Amino acid sequence: MTVLTYRGQEYLQHKEATPKKVVELSYRSNVYTSRQAEAKKQMQASLTYRGNTYQK
Repeated sequence: MTVLTYRGQEYLQHKEATPKKVVELSYRSNVYTSRQAEAKKQMQASLTYRGNTYQK
């Protein structure tokens, strides 16, 4: 059994740890940048100030 410490108190773990599958995460920059560009296209804001219209 494993001894756990929480705020200075020691506890015994009464159950065995279960092994889990290892998941490897990957970073795909091209997917990220294409989604950012698409989101930016969808945010075509039209702003009006004192009767003048502006495109953001």
